[in-house]
Amino acid sequence: MSRKLSRLVLVSNRVPVGETTPGGLAVALKDALSTRQVLWFGWSGGLTDKTGAGLTSIRRGNVEYAVTDLTTDEYEGYYAGYANKALWPSFHYRLDLAEYQPDEFATYMAVNARFARELFERISPSDQIWIHDYHLIPLAAELRKFGVTNPIGFFSHIPFPSPEIFRAIPQHAALASGLMACDLVGFQSDRDRSNFERYAAEQAAMSALPANAPQTGGSRMRAMAFPIGIDAVGFAKEAETSAGCAPAALVGAGKCLILGVDRMDYSKGLVERVTAIETLLDSRPDLCERVSYIQVTPPSRGEVDAYAQLRIELETCIGHVNGRFTTLDWAPVRYLAQGLPRNELAGLYRDAAVGLVTPLRDGMNLVAKEFVAAQDPRNPGVLVLSEFAGVAEQLPEALIINPHDPAQQARAIEHALAMPLPERQERHAAMMDTLNRYDASWWCGAFLQELAVATSRSSAVQAGAAHAHNEPLTAPQIAAGALAVAGCRLSGS
Repeated sequence: MSRKLSRLVLVSNRVPVGETTPGGLAVALKDALSTRQVLWFGWSGGLTDKTGAGLTSIRRGNVEYAVTDLTTDEYEGYYAGYANKALWPSFHYRLDLAEYQPDEFATYMAVNARFARELFERISPSDQIWIHDYHLIPLAAELRKFGVTNPIGFFSHIPFPSPEIFRAIPQHAALASGLMACDLVGFQSDRDRSNFERYAAEQAAMSALPANAPQTGGSRMRAMAFPIGIDAVGFAKEAETSAGCAPAALVGAGKCLILGVDRMDYSKGLVERVTAIETLLDSRPDLCERVSYIQVTPPSRGEVDAYAQLRIELETCIGHVNGRFTTLDWAPVRYLAQGLPRNELAGLYRDAAVGLVTPLRDGMNLVAKEFVAAQDPRNPGVLVLSEFAGVAEQLPEALIINPHDPAQQARAIEHALAMPLPERQERHAAMMDTLNRYDASWWCGAFLQELAVATSRSSAVQAGAAHAHNEPLTAPQIAAGALAVAGCRLSGS
């Protein structure tokens, strides 16, 4: 008889209750959601004037969704403020755009404390807890304050910056204490895991630890890389049935389609990409009217000034390139400031000869994986990929470029357009092998398997008196936990 699995408690900023099209996280968690009892807790996406409005619970099969509204002040300080004006730019190496407002940080911590209080009332002793992403970094430490001894895992879907960048965040010690309160912290890439370990080691080196330094949750914490995957087989089938979405004017008569798909974000390298297209056409005027570049970019976080400014800059750059090269019946760049239905997007991927995935910094980037999965293996397109995307560690067969170098990016596009069929097939087959081996099911199973190890190690005596305190861990306390993390070079792949 198989052992009954404990209930899984998922915590994310947004909960996909009521969504007709499952988001990326719901798809990645499909196996767990279908095979065990699940409580999924988080923000409903709604706002309320009531403080402490409580939870709304909706059950669908074996999954209970427990959601709470935010007040307008909580939304402004926790989500639009500290999470997206401080943490997002900092973790993406854009300290020049980061805003560290003490009142927004206080709200960020207060919302995490409220989430912990509301979640604590629903946790059973045998539950496994899996927290997702940068909005909820302090949550594990807040749960420990309530005496929660359950195994807690955390997964960072965005990059973890170098120690020099992370320490530039004024509240880095409080953030680190949240991670150190976990049993398992997962990252998208070995580079991110290594950055965290370097931070931990440097904190330990900078702290003079007394012989009786208190232990923390980090004393048994492990840091590992778990690159998130997609349903490669399912996406390949959808792309095959959706082929031909690109207008004939773009892909007919010998034209080659170059495709970029990104939401509007300064981390995606959008302006640099358009500049590379201009550089390509300058160096290869014979490609004019032979290639067409489509950029699909749905707007994002329009209330944040940096995003509004980026849209202006991108549209100005596109207008400049089109103004230089457009003829009566051809434009080099076609720009869609909107999303597309999944099937149309899959069809565009399949029709494209070149996929441009060139972020300046990215945790993983699933567009790269979707592009590869969508290709016709008999005549596949070529992926041009930034070295600063986490997915580059998994897909070295792509043409790897530095997105800050428009000339190098232009040469890679030129190389992709001229690549012989046997080489394209060989590169594509190798990448598909990786996608099939490390798919969404692997990602979910690998993380939960490691979290189960933490479950078996759990004991009634919880290291870390600091968990019972109402203050973040001090630098020596963080360093005490850091000693156990430093040098732990483990990988999920």
